[in-house]
Amino acid sequence: MENKEEVKEELIAQQQNELALLRSLQLNSPFGVVISSRQMKKVMEMSVHVGKFDCTVLIQGESGVGKEIIAQTIVQSSERKEGPFIKINCGAIPETLLESELFGYEKGAFTGADPKGKTGMFEMANKGTILLDEVGEIPISLQVKLLRVLQEKEIIRVGGTKPIKLNIRIIAATNQNLEEMVREGTFREDLYYRINVVSIIIPPLRKRPDDIPALTKHFLHKFNKKYNLNKSISPQLQDLLLTYPWPGNVRELQNLIENLVILTQDDVITPEHLPAKFLEHRNNVTPNLVEINKILPLKEAVNILETNLIKEAMQRFGTTRRAASILKVDQSTLVRKMQKHKIKV
Repeated sequence: MENKEEVKEELIAQQQNELALLRSLQLNSPFGVVISSRQMKKVMEMSVHVGKFDCTVLIQGESGVGKEIIAQTIVQSSERKEGPFIKINCGAIPETLLESELFGYEKGAFTGADPKGKTGMFEMANKGTILLDEVGEIPISLQVKLLRVLQEKEIIRVGGTKPIKLNIRIIAATNQNLEEMVREGTFREDLYYRINVVSIIIPPLRKRPDDIPALTKHFLHKFNKKYNLNKSISPQLQDLLLTYPWPGNVRELQNLIENLVILTQDDVITPEHLPAKFLEHRNNVTPNLVEINKILPLKEAVNILETNLIKEAMQRFGTTRRAASILKVDQSTLVRKMQKHKIKV
């Protein structure tokens, strides 16, 4: 009975500590965004700084890294924060409709058009900001019209002849390599330089593992509150989440935590509760990662392997605490070995 009460008290204390950490992360981050890694702190600092300048911004990063959140941070840091913020996913709208959605159309512009005409997204964003998400999906035939908006700050509706002056800021986002698209001739070079006045690159989640525990706690708290539950995550599962490559980035992590909160019937979520693909990843991680090209004295080989492993862990996980956790050694042991092998942080 006493053991059960002790375990219960430990879980309550752990949840209270996690909630305090979550609040601290949100308070110390602009606009309540949960960040922990040095990489994302730099991204957020740059976003807040760039927000003060009324220039065009290009946000680059893989799908699911949080490009829209960075765009919102820029807007909230700008003098346009009280104006409209219009978001459009250029890849989600059929090519035949994209022009009329962006630029609007005059009455009778084409068969099936609204007889009253239609205001486009650019006009709706007047005196505010427009986010062109997946800008690389805009067909090259339409890119010249976008170039005109950037150069002249005006549009002409489909079927119209009269230019309409605009006062807008344009933020573009993409998960594609626009420079490569320019070389291939699928994206205009002049447009690329117009939208790339300032570039903000968001690293994928696998390159900033320090954000994984913070984001996990954030999503766990969010979905516990949403579904009126009180789940917690085991240390073993937290360690496993650090080793997963996260091809879907933050969006995939969020979906996983919601899935686990809903489907796990136990109070503590463990690795055994993970969906099949995560378990397959764990099982496919092979310990045979060392390639032997020549025979060395064993002590020398161990030193080389130890040095390379520590360097790799520090590069991936950023802090001695996280690296030590993954390498399954005490933090003090890791620091001592780093000093021994003259490894600098």
